[in-house]
Amino acid sequence: MAIVKTGSAHYQPLGKDGKGHVSLGSGALSDQPYGFNTRFEDKSGTNPEELIAGAHSSCFAMALSFALSDAGYSEGELKVDAAVTLEKDGDGFKVSQSALTLEAKVSGIDEDKFAEIANGAKQNCPISKLLNADITLDYTLSN
Repeated sequence: MAIVKTGSAHYQPLGKDGKGHVSLGSGALSDQPYGFNTRFEDKSGTNPEELIAGAHSSCFAMALSFALSDAGYSEGELKVDAAVTLEKDGDGFKVSQSALTLEAKVSGIDEDKFAEIANGAKQNCPISKLLNADITLDYTLSN
């Protein structure tokens, strides 16, 4: 079974003077502005790296939640941040890293079992598999 989700972008004119709008098929994000200034100058609006950070943090949280549940842990809470790094790469740029930071409260789990499950979720969440970047995970665990 394949699941297809959509997004769209419009950008004009070309180059640094261009301005764009990005939307998600669900309508959760609609005509959100983006452009050179939102990507490189910290202006109001979004950018592709921010969207990837949101996608990666939410995907990892869900993958870890399901993996913990499948391993028999039902009580807990996960808070995930992702920091996506964009770096110069020759004449262009590349996303070089997505650093996941996790605060987890999971009742009844020991540190070794949690590390095993969390690292498995990091490697196997669909967005991790999509990214051609270094993916790191730092976490704190309390029960």
